[in-house]
Amino acid sequence: MSLLAESGIPLTVCPLSNTKLRVVDNMRQHPVLEMLKKGIRVTINSDDPAYFGGYMTENFLALADALKLSRQEARQLAMNSIEASFAGRERKAVMRSMLMQ
Repeated sequence: MSLLAESGIPLTVCPLSNTKLRVVDNMRQHPVLEMLKKGIRVTINSDDPAYFGGYMTENFLALADALKLSRQEARQLAMNSIEASFAGRERKAVMRSMLMQ
């Protein structure tokens, strides 16, 4: 975990598939907040939406509801996605600005 935090390597996490595959028994046990607290660049994604039950938005909302994400935690997850994306510097700046509004 410390290597991930120090290097800034992003992790793509798919909460709905994590529960369906029994990585965690239920969404309330998901370790994403622990990852955030440790400074890991974790992002919320989807994995085979037809099978696992949702696209990225449904994954994000399921996690937010189960863990009662704070506004800051939700913002950090979104910011991590921006930083981990392949978007160019200018596009990232625009997205960061929009997120902070």
